[in-house]
Amino acid sequence: MADQTGLRVVVHDRGRDLAGVVRPGESWAEAARRTAASVHAEPVPVDLSSEVKQFVIDHDRVVTIRAMTRGDLTDVTRWRQSEHVRRWWASEGEPTPELVEERYAPCIDGLTPTRMWVVEVNGRSVGFLQDYRVGDYPDYALLGPDPEAIGVDYLIGDPAWVGRGLGARMLWAWMLRARHRRPEATSYFAAPDHRNAASLRVLAKAGFTPGLWFDEPQEDGTVETVVGCSLDVRQVLG
Repeated sequence: MADQTGLRVVVHDRGRDLAGVVRPGESWAEAARRTAASVHAEPVPVDLSSEVKQFVIDHDRVVTIRAMTRGDLTDVTRWRQSEHVRRWWASEGEPTPELVEERYAPCIDGLTPTRMWVVEVNGRSVGFLQDYRVGDYPDYALLGPDPEAIGVDYLIGDPAWVGRGLGARMLWAWMLRARHRRPEATSYFAAPDHRNAASLRVLAKAGFTPGLWFDEPQEDGTVETVVGCSLDVRQVLG
């Protein structure tokens, strides 16, 4: 992990700005928690892409993730059919209920290396994530920098939550859970389409760094140019 000593951290809390710095051996998350220790709440990221790492204490929204069940597939079908999602997931085919069940049920049942998670805001399901060890998919592993990294794909399915700052929050909730599930992983990896500026911005806000562009073959025979984005787990989470 690169030396982050002296890096500034700000935690916003109802009009107050709590300022601190990253101490030797600290991660950004640890520095934010120490800076906001008097609030007795968990800081979550606002924007980790600039020199000053910005967090917030969110008193109104609780963002959590849980394991997906087959009962969620109706929601998944609706989310996949949303216009704002279709463009970036089109190569996987028309998201009919039959195709969605065929694709995701084996993951839910633990029959593939991919695990599925539902994102909830204040108890309401609004989207999903899927994760996997990159090396468990050999073709994909050839494109990524670290076969031991945990890969993640995600979407906000409910249009009402698009553009409201949820993306970094849902990734953060997933990252904290992944840190406990897979403590041996030192990096997380995502590869959105290079034209998907919104997704690239979300990843940057959550602490990911863009890297190499590469061409990735798709299921429908097309090829998309994607941007490999990596997160240093020790630097960001500790």
